[in-house]
Amino acid sequence: METNKYINALKSHPFTLSDEQVTEKVNKLLSDKFKENNTQEVYKKIYSCIDLTTLNTTDSKEDVWKFTEKVNVFEDNNPEMQNVAAICVFPNFAKTVKEALTVDVKIACVSAGFPASQTFTEVKIAETALAVADGADEIDVVLNLGLFLDKEYQELCEELTEIKEVCRGATLKVILETGALKSAENIHKASILSLYSGSDFLKTSTGKVYQGASLEAAYVMCNAIRSYYGKTGNKAGFKVSGGVASVEDAVKYYTIVREILGEEWCSPTLFRVGASRLADTLMEKIK
Repeated sequence: METNKYINALKSHPFTLSDEQVTEKVNKLLSDKFKENNTQEVYKKIYSCIDLTTLNTTDSKEDVWKFTEKVNVFEDNNPEMQNVAAICVFPNFAKTVKEALTVDVKIACVSAGFPASQTFTEVKIAETALAVADGADEIDVVLNLGLFLDKEYQELCEELTEIKEVCRGATLKVILETGALKSAENIHKASILSLYSGSDFLKTSTGKVYQGASLEAAYVMCNAIRSYYGKTGNKAGFKVSGGVASVEDAVKYYTIVREILGEEWCSPTLFRVGASRLADTLMEKIK
């Protein structure tokens, strides 16, 4: 009976498009709408939706402190612009960012065995709880793809639900690792199960092992968010991450979000771009 509720959740949000049809729809959407979104105002809006990210093996407290200082001085140097949405770091640096941060920017931490999600559920829960206790406002975790691909939906969803509980007031972003899921059908199912388990945001990729974000994955995920919102009233956000370095790419993702989910989603509350290089590239275009 338990498993049935997850199957029923999937049946409540059917997805009938082939991978080829998704590509066609993405191309048509961008052909029709990209140009009107390719503006200075949109560049500024995208900048305010960035999760400025440092996830390097070599990161140290000093590195993360300096990284945070750049965000602190941004508004002094650019008073006409809104700052980035968040600083995204490994969970052991949440405290460092909290101590260094002097502006109203969220602290996001990857957690729960990032980037593979291959560890004990108890470890995932503990790591998440520690990050939140140290000041994380947002938690980015990777969906357990082994459980998903084996259709162990109950175990998969129960793990996510437990992680969500220890987030307390923090926002939970679930990373689907769409490059590993490959098909539109898999991406859609993973999206619905994540939302069903309490995810506040769906995120495309880690950018670490598999292919990063794709326009097709964004299209499928945004449609899942729209379907879930339509049936439940739960409004989840969308985060694109993994290889989004050019302004053109960022505007394409923005366009997909705006056309599928609407203008309301085009703000830091419901749209994020995980990036390290994009911020500088956008600033060059804006100035």
